[in-house]
Amino acid sequence: MLYRNLIALVLCLIYLSASAAVVESEKQKIRYDIITQGLDHPWSLAFLPNGEYLITERSGQLKRINKAGLLYPQAISGLPKIEQHGQGGLLDIALHPDFKNNRWVYLSYAEKEQGLFDNKYGTAVGRGKLINNRLEDFEVIFRMNNKDGKPYHFGSRLVFDRAGYLFITLGDRGTRDRAQDLNDHAGTVIRIHDDGRIPADNPFIGKQGIQPEIYSYGHRNIQGAGLDPETGLLWTHEHGPQGGDELNQPQPGLNYGWPVITYGKNYVTGSDIGEGTHKQGIQQPIHYWVPSIAPSGMSFYDGDEFPRWKNNLFVGSLKFRLLVRLEMDNGKVIREERLLKGALGRIRDVRQGPDGHLYLITDDGNGKLVKLSSDE
Repeated sequence: MLYRNLIALVLCLIYLSASAAVVESEKQKIRYDIITQGLDHPWSLAFLPNGEYLITERSGQLKRINKAGLLYPQAISGLPKIEQHGQGGLLDIALHPDFKNNRWVYLSYAEKEQGLFDNKYGTAVGRGKLINNRLEDFEVIFRMNNKDGKPYHFGSRLVFDRAGYLFITLGDRGTRDRAQDLNDHAGTVIRIHDDGRIPADNPFIGKQGIQPEIYSYGHRNIQGAGLDPETGLLWTHEHGPQGGDELNQPQPGLNYGWPVITYGKNYVTGSDIGEGTHKQGIQQPIHYWVPSIAPSGMSFYDGDEFPRWKNNLFVGSLKFRLLVRLEMDNGKVIREERLLKGALGRIRDVRQGPDGHLYLITDDGNGKLVKLSSDE
């Protein structure tokens, strides 16, 4: 038994040394360590109070990982029926702000229209109580309207603000003009209470022909969202078409332009889309990328592990397989640095952990959970 334990320890040390590296950045050295791998296209990450991790896989599995980086033998049960349809599947995860007491876990995912012969899909959000290794009492609290058969642009990120409201980000489902239709959830940011009720102060409450859950609109496909630690305001980023990925700070009732204005171009032809890059009454992005970086995941940083990165914003890049660091000053981007290029793969999610470290998830069939630390 002692001999076998020694072999296991040696193999573990070999693995850890092989899965760690130190790289230089503009402001400090950073180390990355692979906590676990073998995940099936992981999409999002949440931190349990006991130091464990919850990770969604697009194929529909919710995985639990212990503090040592080991997967639980069984995936968490009690999930709803999830459809893996193109870019859709099991997407984001968020814990209720009072999770320690109420155990609510929130999931966004692709679901199919209820009709027997329908092949139409849309984004839904539900919640269940995590009891042992099961979600109990799962209930759907939001469903996107006007489902369709296209396999892309589902969104979707979930963010609780400091007042306890839940923001849900949605893609245009591949039909551009839907993002300008206020009777359609596609291409919007949604704002609801934690149980699905609609806040009385939402910007379109009581207006005929408008979905009252809508907070902002004119978005293409938002796959990153987070709260500014200084202001408590929601920030988002969205995919553009062949250029024109945008960073926005959505305000209630405002139009963010897609597809009327954009810095992107049509695929294949490279021709213009809409009416150009500016139009009166439509919001400009705070920052944009040309060419596209294909952003996914986003986190402001306010921890102590990287003191030189205080209040920086971190964005994952799927296309260029790197992590983008944005220096902010009074709500503006003043500098951009690109980190870890090609070192890990397609970065799907970025989160600040309770311990002040940054955590990344890579999107592939052997997806990884990665921890970033200071090496100084």
